[in-house]
Amino acid sequence: MDLKRICRGIIIFCVCFMLSVHSGKSQVKKEILQGAISKIEITPDIPVMLYGYGSRKTPSEGIHDPLYARAVVFENSGGKLVLVSTDIGSYGNEAYATIQKSILNQFSLKASELFLSAIHTHSSPILSLNRESGHPNNIIYTETLNQKLLTVIGDAFNHLEPIHTGCGIGYSPVGSNRREMRPDGSITLGRNPYGPADKEVLVMKVATADGNPIGAIFDYATHATSLGPRNMLISGDVIGLAEQFVEQILGEEVVSPAFAGASGDIDPWYRILPEFNTEPGWIPEPVLLGTLLGEEVVTVFRNIEMIHPGGAIKTSFETLECPRRTRNNENSGTSEDEETTVPVNITAARIGDDAAFIGFNIEMLTEIGMAIKAGSPYKHTFIITHCNGSSGYLVPAELYKEGGYEVTSTRFEIGSAEMVVRKALRMLYDLK
Repeated sequence: MDLKRICRGIIIFCVCFMLSVHSGKSQVKKEILQGAISKIEITPDIPVMLYGYGSRKTPSEGIHDPLYARAVVFENSGGKLVLVSTDIGSYGNEAYATIQKSILNQFSLKASELFLSAIHTHSSPILSLNRESGHPNNIIYTETLNQKLLTVIGDAFNHLEPIHTGCGIGYSPVGSNRREMRPDGSITLGRNPYGPADKEVLVMKVATADGNPIGAIFDYATHATSLGPRNMLISGDVIGLAEQFVEQILGEEVVSPAFAGASGDIDPWYRILPEFNTEPGWIPEPVLLGTLLGEEVVTVFRNIEMIHPGGAIKTSFETLECPRRTRNNENSGTSEDEETTVPVNITAARIGDDAAFIGFNIEMLTEIGMAIKAGSPYKHTFIITHCNGSSGYLVPAELYKEGGYEVTSTRFEIGSAEMVVRKALRMLYDLK
């Protein structure tokens, strides 16, 4: 064999190897994932109208536990991702549009880079900026919340540092299907322990490069409605109390933002109670359920050993127009009469190859979220509802014939859920 040809081949191999090593080093350098998590208290300091139950006609009468906004910021090679978990019921559409715009402008974000979400507690203030229809105290609260969100997100951006992330899965019985069948075959809001429910507790551990944990992000599918319309105290309810428990156990350095999964037909095991039971020896049900959920989050968090540096960030945002349900003699004279579609805002993001977040401005029934998880190309998919606006309940086609609250409430035509599942999966695959 020609020695020169052998030497030339060795030289070419070495050059290629060195170039690949250099390229690999450059790539690693470019893929340093930075992150930070911050929180700020958002408990109202004045009485406010409470969200979620139309039968309430008077302002709140006190505070059981504080409310918080928690912001998670990731950044890598110019790509950004901001996850905001807020202990409120909903941003609605009016307040959302204003608050979203202020956040995007303040931090030069694209719409796809912001998940502005609520844990859906029904013991929190209604957000309103409408001076004609909104309660004056709620308008003041909403304006203050807007500024606090800018503060908490800015604080996270100011403390970015290299981080590692890892995910784990647990399970909790806190949430139960609520579509209870009566003897006559009709569906009422109650407890259906045999109905579908996503019991998965999905947890992401966020740690500094030297291994110190700073975040316990978790996702669970339940309404935060252990408290009902007779309760007049401010509270984060089940999910908010779980966040507080996790932070108490893991220490002040760890912030625990929660996100409500696909829970349109899922309520806490104990639901719509009139108050916190103060009977001696009794553990109030919202506290009991919040602690039970929080303990599972902590258990999963402590068992996450595989945490990874780096991870590319990719995001996307699309509005899917789904057919609007037609109803006789309903909404007569309203502007909605002329609308033939209902918008579904879908926000998708991935961090690395294993974890994805996908947010929806709807109350998605649990079967729909489970279908998206099952079809997702990612090992861990965080389904986030009450995110980036509000378009109401989304119901699987097979439930329309059964009826029930979710079916009578939805504005979506049959088949819309399947459209959303297909679009969501397409967006997740496109991020790969």
